[in-house]
Amino acid sequence: MKKSNRPETRVKNKEPQKTDPDWIIWAAWADRITFEEIFEKSGKSEKEVIKIMRGNLSQRSFKLWRERVRNKSIKNRKKFELSRKKLKISKSDFFGE
Repeated sequence: MKKSNRPETRVKNKEPQKTDPDWIIWAAWADRITFEEIFEKSGKSEKEVIKIMRGNLSQRSFKLWRERVRNKSIKNRKKFELSRKKLKISKSDFFGE
């Protein structure tokens, strides 16, 4: 069976209920949950998630989170899938497949 290009979330801490406001914060910190998935499950856009994170985190934690989100290609589904395609293409060029 072919593996999907979409990330799979595996975490040590248990996921909060999706109805709980803490779920958005939990999902925003999780590297493998994209903003698109957060929107699908909670109805909160990326801007709204940023607002929630700014209001609930300390200033330092918020800055760390924002820098982490900006540098991670997997937080946005399109960027993630594009990076996976580039990786797949470069592997096939390298191995001559």
